[in-house]
Amino acid sequence: MMALIDSHAHLNDPAFAGDLDEVLARLEEAGVVGLVNVGYDVPSSRRAVEQAHSRNYIHAAVAVHPHNALGFDAAAEATIRGLARDGRVVAIGETGLDYYRNLSPRQRQQEVFRWHLDLARELRLPVIIHDRDAHEDTLRLLKKAAPLPAGGVLHCFSGRWEMARECLELGFYISFAGPVTFKNAVKQRAIAARVPLERLLIETDCPYLTPEPHRGHRNEPAYVSLITVALAAARGQTAAEIAIATTTNARRLFGM
Repeated sequence: MMALIDSHAHLNDPAFAGDLDEVLARLEEAGVVGLVNVGYDVPSSRRAVEQAHSRNYIHAAVAVHPHNALGFDAAAEATIRGLARDGRVVAIGETGLDYYRNLSPRQRQQEVFRWHLDLARELRLPVIIHDRDAHEDTLRLLKKAAPLPAGGVLHCFSGRWEMARECLELGFYISFAGPVTFKNAVKQRAIAARVPLERLLIETDCPYLTPEPHRGHRNEPAYVSLITVALAAARGQTAAEIAIATTTNARRLFGM
């Protein structure tokens, strides 16, 4: 069985409130040996840390998502900063920019993003980047913040190869999720094939972005094996090779 690490999951999401024990049992059966449980606001960040203390293979990341940037006040700053010092926290995230939904003003998103990048630098933790339809500003702010001592990852990468290349030059990893399994994801698979193996990560982003053949249903960490198989096919490698590399990469990046 392949040993896999889901580098971006949301076990703290209400979608798992009713059957979390069963979800955990399935991921263990699927060979998932590590998982980064990612916060997206103050309550979910607290929950991520709590859950990370419940299982040795669960680790936490804490932050406020760009969707919630408008409500990011001094109290939220203090809470996230405090949570980030917990020993089970391995990253700051997810943070970044989302110009697709624009649930917070773009200027405020950028301010909150910069705050998280500064915190990652201060605590020497990697940063987990959310970028949706905001490629230019995301790259601009990352370049301005560089170099970040612990690097980071562009999660569920959706940009063009040119952006991936520049992020790689900045020391970032590139992660792929369920969409890489979709039939129409030809360009994404082509980009995945070009990312150096030593900078590649896999994730589910569960409960979202469910891979084929489960698309339309709730995603869960056990399905990370499907992303592994899709990447192997896109790169002309074996699933075992992808599993070994991405597990090694995740352990290196997050200090797991």
